[in-house]
Amino acid sequence: MGKKDMYYNKAKQQGYRARSAYKLQQLDETTGLLGEGNTVVDLGAAPGGWLQVAAERVGPNGTVVGVDRQNISDLDDPEATVEYIRGDITEERTIELIRETLGVEDGETPVDVVVSDMAPNMSGEYDLDHARSVHLARQAFELATEVLDAGGDLAVKVFDGRDLTTLEADIDEEFEYVRQVRPDASRDSSSELYLVAKNRLTGPVRPGDELTVEIEDVGDEGDGIAKVDGFTVFVSGASEGETVDVVVDEVKPRFAFADPQ
Repeated sequence: MGKKDMYYNKAKQQGYRARSAYKLQQLDETTGLLGEGNTVVDLGAAPGGWLQVAAERVGPNGTVVGVDRQNISDLDDPEATVEYIRGDITEERTIELIRETLGVEDGETPVDVVVSDMAPNMSGEYDLDHARSVHLARQAFELATEVLDAGGDLAVKVFDGRDLTTLEADIDEEFEYVRQVRPDASRDSSSELYLVAKNRLTGPVRPGDELTVEIEDVGDEGDGIAKVDGFTVFVSGASEGETVDVVVDEVKPRFAFADPQ
């Protein structure tokens, strides 16, 4: 039995709306995307297979928001908190609805995970289909930069091709790291893969930045502590009261490390 039949039959037996549910399961098991109590935005959510998996894994204390141009039937899980938005992610009105649903209009960034299984309508011309998939992935990425909390994660589907490297590099700048994952549930003949970006960086500094900082305190490990727009930067070998020229070495979601120049 081929993988197509195996996962199709398995989905029918286990009550999932689509075989693609196993892709999200495998992405989660490989990269740790979904956690108890998380808030998740699922783009391209119809018919709801990924919504089912996300709702199961975030549990009754989590929230899942499903977005698609097609109507999505309500899940049969009375304990799940699921919101449904019908709209095209490439249209500003849909983005506004997502912001309103999540409370982003109030300046919050309440989302832990953005996942996207969006794919273009296939033309049969590979380069065109690849370019369209990259465009959709960028739409998901841009939304993620608006709504993800510090440390949040992103997973987007894209077809392999010449524009993948640039897309991956752009995503990498906004997260601690990004990796390519090809779930076993993907068809052997498919060129699809998922870019999984971990730990959204929301601070004002990035690796390689050169700064002049004032050391306000010293941490438990002996590093100087500076603040850049309220963001903590640990400076090796620096003492309280010093003003130091530094180069940022490593950035985490809520702090960074720097070395004196």
